[in-house]
Amino acid sequence: MLPDNLGTFLSVLWEGVPETVIATVGGIALTIVASFVAGLALLSPSRTVRVISRIYVEGLRGTSEVVQLFWLFFALPILVGFQIVPLWGGIIVLGLNHGAYGAEIVRGSVQSVPRAQYEGAIALSLSPAARMRRVILPQAIVEMIPPFNNLFIQLLKSSSLLSFVFVNEVTRQGQAVLVPLFTAQSFTILLLVLLIYLVLALIITAVMRLLERMASTRLGRRPSEQARRKRVTGAV
Repeated sequence: MLPDNLGTFLSVLWEGVPETVIATVGGIALTIVASFVAGLALLSPSRTVRVISRIYVEGLRGTSEVVQLFWLFFALPILVGFQIVPLWGGIIVLGLNHGAYGAEIVRGSVQSVPRAQYEGAIALSLSPAARMRRVILPQAIVEMIPPFNNLFIQLLKSSSLLSFVFVNEVTRQGQAVLVPLFTAQSFTILLLVLLIYLVLALIITAVMRLLERMASTRLGRRPSEQARRKRVTGAV
């Protein structure tokens, strides 16, 4: 039997979906940029570039995402006298934090391309930039997609942390708005919150699988069995 207040619950939670989607999509976009910049920098022949990228990767991965969020909203304004908009600040934290993890995905995927591909590109007299753009990255991207799928879903779940800085996303709508009013039905409210995240995660997975098929088709091959296993075991 459905709860009497189910319509109210869904209506209030739905008001938080746009904020969650904006934070997730914005965070994913920044994650992709940060991942490729830092990941390729880790492979740079310049030691200085590698060291700077490594500091970013280890610094962001080795510190708490919640503390990063609090530092941006409560400490940084004291230092610079400027308060960033909570939602956009959340996107910055989500993107830079997950970009640090994504950098290792990019680095590992590029290094996984067989050495013969590099040698063939050199034999064709391609410049280093052309080798990377036309030969290495197209193959590496196919390998990146399954772990990026997992990373993006993790980013989606991390978007719930924005409730700490008063962004009215799904978790805050459920925990701060509905639960205090309908304490006896907390189980139902939080179950609905979980289901919303599950649906959004499935959408991300569907999009990433489509992208993987398209990238594989461009290379004239099917997604590897190993990639399929990664998707099944780590998608959610």
